[in-house]
Amino acid sequence: MVKNNPRVRQKSRLATQIRITYLVLLLPNIIFMVYASYTFWTANVRYNDMISSVVTASEFSLDFKEDFDYQTYLLIVGNVSPEETPLNQMLVDARKVVVGLKDYTGTEDNQNRLRSAEKYLTNLGTYTNRIIDNLEHDDKYEANMVIWENDVQIVTALLQETINEYIYYENKQLQIGQAANEAMYLKSIGISMAILVFIIISVIVVSFVGPIWITRPIEEQVKREQKQLRKAEFELLQAQINPHFLYNTLDAIVWSAEGGNKEQVVKMVGSLSSFFRTSLNKGKEIISIEEELAHVRSYLEIQQIRYQDILSYEIDVPQEIYNYKIPKITVQPLVENALYHGIKNHRGGGTIRITGKEEKEFITITVADDGIGMDAKRLEEVRKGLTEGGNTKEAIYGLYNVNQRIILNFGEEYGVSLDSSFEKGTEVTIKLPKNLASKSQPKS
Repeated sequence: MVKNNPRVRQKSRLATQIRITYLVLLLPNIIFMVYASYTFWTANVRYNDMISSVVTASEFSLDFKEDFDYQTYLLIVGNVSPEETPLNQMLVDARKVVVGLKDYTGTEDNQNRLRSAEKYLTNLGTYTNRIIDNLEHDDKYEANMVIWENDVQIVTALLQETINEYIYYENKQLQIGQAANEAMYLKSIGISMAILVFIIISVIVVSFVGPIWITRPIEEQVKREQKQLRKAEFELLQAQINPHFLYNTLDAIVWSAEGGNKEQVVKMVGSLSSFFRTSLNKGKEIISIEEELAHVRSYLEIQQIRYQDILSYEIDVPQEIYNYKIPKITVQPLVENALYHGIKNHRGGGTIRITGKEEKEFITITVADDGIGMDAKRLEEVRKGLTEGGNTKEAIYGLYNVNQRIILNFGEEYGVSLDSSFEKGTEVTIKLPKNLASKSQPKS
């Protein structure tokens, strides 16, 4: 019978020995991969906690001061009764947020900031009770207004500043963590390559020929990890809140409020809320073009109020392409470039136009401005930096980031192209595949 054939038995034993040898050779790599996976998983959990901390603190910072000041004023002027006012509940909710943030941060300085925030909330509770007590006397209106102006508004401003400092230093911790992860990743790659070389040499010694194909899964795994790391870095940078835009917008809201322009304040707060809602968007990286345009419109509404003398804009994108996919925060950086590098540098201001077009096999979205533009030399530098990186990449990081994220998500045939003429303006075109996004309606 075949199973009694010595040649067959010898071949079977040799195959078994080779399989055992391969398993022994692969065992160090398997152990290392388990260790690396666990290390990256714990680092990712820490990253998610820190990002959640920044997001929660940002939402609190954006809403609490204006809401609390306004509700206190309504209580003083008699628009709401002490039984109806939400002030006490707002303080309870705010304290829960601050206590919850203590579980996220790992620095003593930020713990101290949160303790300061708790003290401010306690003070606000004291002021609220004092105002309610004064309401029982008809002659205490002026005293309550003094408390509102000199105590409540100052403490809510201090509270907001403390939370903004918390956000800033949490973001710095994110950057430090990112650098540590990059160092750990490079070390892991070095160990992986050493193990790989050991496996190749050992296999050649054992089998004389060496099954080259055994190295392919390892190489593919390294490439996948490298691509995922690059994508994670872009998503992390994208998720970080730009403090300058936030501070400038909040300043504009304060100026409008002080000027008594209630409608403008309401519009800017609504636009800012919509802007950050899309920016966060529960961590979704890919959204619909309709959601992306809503995000851009919120950004432009804010900027038009700030730069109303120099900025106008038009959005003319057909609804036929609204449901196609686009990486989140793709158009807004291009609009920001058009405003700060094109319109603001051009005497008399200008217009930003956003248009869309459906081709047979792909779609395009174009951001054009009639600002200062670029000369031929600068245009060539930007195009080269866009595709090759290098020294120019730092100067056009927003544009480079957008292009790389499109390529990572959809492939090399898609991305960003641009054209420009000095004193005439710049046109940036995004090329995307016709992939449908999941059905969802953008929040206004």
